[in-house]
Amino acid sequence: MACSCHTSCPADTPPAGETLDPRWRRALWIALVVNAAMFVVELVAGLQAHSVSLLADAVDFAGDAANYALSLAVLSMALVWRSRAAYIKGLTMFTYGVFVLARAGWMLHTGGVPEPLVMGAVGFVALLANASVAALLYAFRSGDANMRSVWLCSRNDALSNLAVMLAALGVFGTGSAWPDLVVAAVMAGLAITAGRSVLQQARGELVRLRDAPEPRPSSGELA
Repeated sequence: MACSCHTSCPADTPPAGETLDPRWRRALWIALVVNAAMFVVELVAGLQAHSVSLLADAVDFAGDAANYALSLAVLSMALVWRSRAAYIKGLTMFTYGVFVLARAGWMLHTGGVPEPLVMGAVGFVALLANASVAALLYAFRSGDANMRSVWLCSRNDALSNLAVMLAALGVFGTGSAWPDLVVAAVMAGLAITAGRSVLQQARGELVRLRDAPEPRPSSGELA
């Protein structure tokens, strides 16, 4: 962070120029539009292909679009609000991982084999979309918890798309739903791990802000 707020930065002051960078705002808008569009594409494709990994990835796109919208909403607010937003996003990522595990368990119980060609084609399109967003956000990966959570979302999405494509290849080669279910479990693990990481960083920032000394009034204010 440009300003750690451990000691000298007041809690109501954003880090100097970091989150007000117009490049950051523009990157968030692009990421929001891309993720919202891909949510619709993967939702329809996942339902048609009966693929739990595609449906899970669609839910992830929806969650990321909401996260980007939340990041834009708190963009110029104080660090405490951006850390709170990051905490919500970390909790969302963690909950998404639990949802994917539950969905995979349900599909295992009901049976059925997904359509590998649809999985592979849509997974490739999603990979192109997420890789572009990840490259756009790469420069901001070392910012505060809010910035870091956005970067982690885009990175995990690109990895998930690669996994979906591998699952499609596995389903095609074996005629079994197991590759799809295994990939869904891996995606859940990524979401849970990243969510826990963002929660820990956001919690640490909130604790430091809470314990930071109040800024002393200047001599002019005392007068």
